[in-house]
Amino acid sequence: MGKASREFQVFAKPAGAVCNLNCCYCYYLEKKNLYPGHESFPMADDILEAYIIQHIEAHPGPVINFSWHGGEPTVLGLEYFRKITAMQRKHWPAGRRITNGIQTNGTLLNEEWCRFLAKAGFSVGISIDGPQEMHDRYRVTKNRNATHKRTMTGYHLLQKHRIPHDILCVVNAHNVQYPTEVYRFFKQIEARHIGFLPLVAPQPDAGQGVSPLSVTAEAFGRFLCTIFDEWMDGDIGRIKLQIFEEAARTAFGQEHSLCIFRKTCGDVPVVEQNGDFYSCDHFVDPEHCLGNIRETPLVELLESPAQRAFGQAKWDGLPRYCRTCEVLDMCNGGCPKNRILHTTDGEAGLNCLCAGYKPFFTHCRPFVLEIAALWQQQARETAPAPPQDTVIKEITKTGRNDPCPCGSGRKYKKCCLGK
Repeated sequence: MGKASREFQVFAKPAGAVCNLNCCYCYYLEKKNLYPGHESFPMADDILEAYIIQHIEAHPGPVINFSWHGGEPTVLGLEYFRKITAMQRKHWPAGRRITNGIQTNGTLLNEEWCRFLAKAGFSVGISIDGPQEMHDRYRVTKNRNATHKRTMTGYHLLQKHRIPHDILCVVNAHNVQYPTEVYRFFKQIEARHIGFLPLVAPQPDAGQGVSPLSVTAEAFGRFLCTIFDEWMDGDIGRIKLQIFEEAARTAFGQEHSLCIFRKTCGDVPVVEQNGDFYSCDHFVDPEHCLGNIRETPLVELLESPAQRAFGQAKWDGLPRYCRTCEVLDMCNGGCPKNRILHTTDGEAGLNCLCAGYKPFFTHCRPFVLEIAALWQQQARETAPAPPQDTVIKEITKTGRNDPCPCGSGRKYKKCCLGK
């Protein structure tokens, strides 16, 4: 069947939209309506094995990563995931490595789960929206009960078993008002990898605009700038913040790892519980269902003209306002699902978070330019070029009156600081 022409990451959803919680802002719970009755849960063994085989065969790189999402994948039970890893071992290709990641709300994790995840080498993303009051405002059970305590029990078990993990924090209309409290809470629980996901939810009942739970662009920008400044003061090299890492990638001429900031998208599709292939996690709808892996191999769906067109449309539809923006390389228009506004000259396709992203990327751009200047200087002087984390740490240790790390001989404040 051949391999895909580029790296990809599939959000595999063997539990479909099934979840043990009922988070107020969840966009995926309604996807259960696509599969009424018995079809909604779980992915049958024959489809699961076909997916694993096709994923392995299609992946072009030496490391084959599987990403298990939902809904809530842990509702499938531990034995289901033992079955997954057994199938992977059965079809493991010589000379290549298989890794697994799982995104969870953490409430069902226990000692047995974590022993398995540690032994099988899983990495875990866990959803935590900040301190208890902020988390429990929207992340609740189907009976509207709080979940923070159970989630934190799961989080501490991940720490205890030394399972690689990162925190996904949904930034909404409430917690966006408290950036310092959110960030310091994560520092308090010794978080090392944090991603901030801005909530942009459609108006209920197909109304116009976004829901009241959604974050405003301006507030999100202030949120990021506040946390960036505190991170700069003492947490570089100790805590990795995903959006800051993405901004820094531009200093090294690297492609963004986060799909929303790439020029084109389409490399993070979904395979639902019945084998249906969708263009993206945010476009799981009949229009973007391109086929089923039972009839069309995964590699053909990944390489299909429809999927390519979906990805290319992100760049092709970028308005002139964005194309001339000084921080275009950091943003590239953001996620297509959020490009619902018009520019001042009436052109469609402006991201509704632009008024937050642009101030934030402008705020951190001097730091990124400093990194780029130092890295380029050191790359000319040494071979191989120094590690990126080393360059970033060196920048932050430089005082205003110290010699500029770019090697100009001038004081830092008279040279690269603020450029």
